[in-house]
Amino acid sequence: MKLTHSLCAVALFAALAGPQAQAQGVIKIGEINSYKAQAAFLEPYKKGWEMARDEINAAGGVLGKKIEVSWRDDGGNAGDAVRNAEELISRDKVDVLMGGFLSNVGLALTDFAKQKKVFFLATEPLTDRIVWQEGNRYTFRLRPSTYMQVSMLVPEAVKLKKKRWALIYPNYEYGQSAVATFKAQLKAAQPDVEFVAEQAPPLGKLDSGAVVQALADAKPDAIFNVLFGADLAKFVREGNTRGLFKGRSVVSLLTGEPEYLDPLRNDAPNGWLVTGYPWYSIKTPEHTKFLNAYEARYHDYPRIGSVVGYTAMQAVAAGIRKAQSTDTEKLIAAFSGLQFDSPFGPVRFRPQDHQSTLGVWVGWTKNVDGKGVMVDYQFDDGANFQPPDDYVKKVRPAD
Repeated sequence: MKLTHSLCAVALFAALAGPQAQAQGVIKIGEINSYKAQAAFLEPYKKGWEMARDEINAAGGVLGKKIEVSWRDDGGNAGDAVRNAEELISRDKVDVLMGGFLSNVGLALTDFAKQKKVFFLATEPLTDRIVWQEGNRYTFRLRPSTYMQVSMLVPEAVKLKKKRWALIYPNYEYGQSAVATFKAQLKAAQPDVEFVAEQAPPLGKLDSGAVVQALADAKPDAIFNVLFGADLAKFVREGNTRGLFKGRSVVSLLTGEPEYLDPLRNDAPNGWLVTGYPWYSIKTPEHTKFLNAYEARYHDYPRIGSVVGYTAMQAVAAGIRKAQSTDTEKLIAAFSGLQFDSPFGPVRFRPQDHQSTLGVWVGWTKNVDGKGVMVDYQFDDGANFQPPDDYVKKVRPAD
């Protein structure tokens, strides 16, 4: 009977210890994103981080442990994102949080990280508030911000020598932030500029006919566009139909990204100044390696989301290696100034605001045989398009 009791005790201990023992053998990452609401970007994004995870695990993992990802869909809703984050931390016991697409959702997760004192890598949301006005010691951001991308476009916009500008943007944090930066920078570089029209439709609810007509009635010399996704497609097609773009310059944030340019097909515009990702003609060794691996795995070409997802997972792995731990405080110290490789070359997280230096391709759209591509482009290193440190100190709360 004593032997039976001993065996039962051993079996019970093994059953209780099993999950914990397994957990000690993995590094758990919690990923939160608007997978269904923003599928054009986030389906490639998920493929990107899955490829990076599998590459890392095949090479032996991190600190001798495999990476395991628990992911959630926030439905494009900030409240759902926070609930998912709480679940990932309390139930799934993840070591690190990453993700976010819409800027308002990213800000909600940034605040969650601060309140719960958990490490969070904001991968996609672009608003500057994530690293400045609402920045905190627990949050780092990967993608180039609205400030950075607008700063890359403004010098070329000034060269257009257009005086009367119209603005079109989605009426939420990202669009508002991008337009505010563009107006401030363009006005500083070209004091006589006028902003003669401003249209700010709700995200995903563009009344293209009314908006295009309002912009045309203002008779601008040039247009700054911040729409993306389905709203962008509606805007371009209605604008083409009504001749809005004829004889006018257009500067357009994100439009060169294949997620948004490719669906336009025959309607793809000629001669727009854009930020984007000309994956088909980038010849650097690091990008060629990424491209070949992605195409071999998925039998498809990468989008910018693919690069962001892949780079985010590589960044998390690099930070954990440097920290030699998943402890939050050690990760914060490791990520401050962390340098790592990406398909776009070396990247660094700035200590002063936790913004990465990941760069962007800037060029012009061209419709080639019914397909939009980027031409006459250049790569702009994000490290060269940052505000002065004294500005960051002024707007960012002290840690």
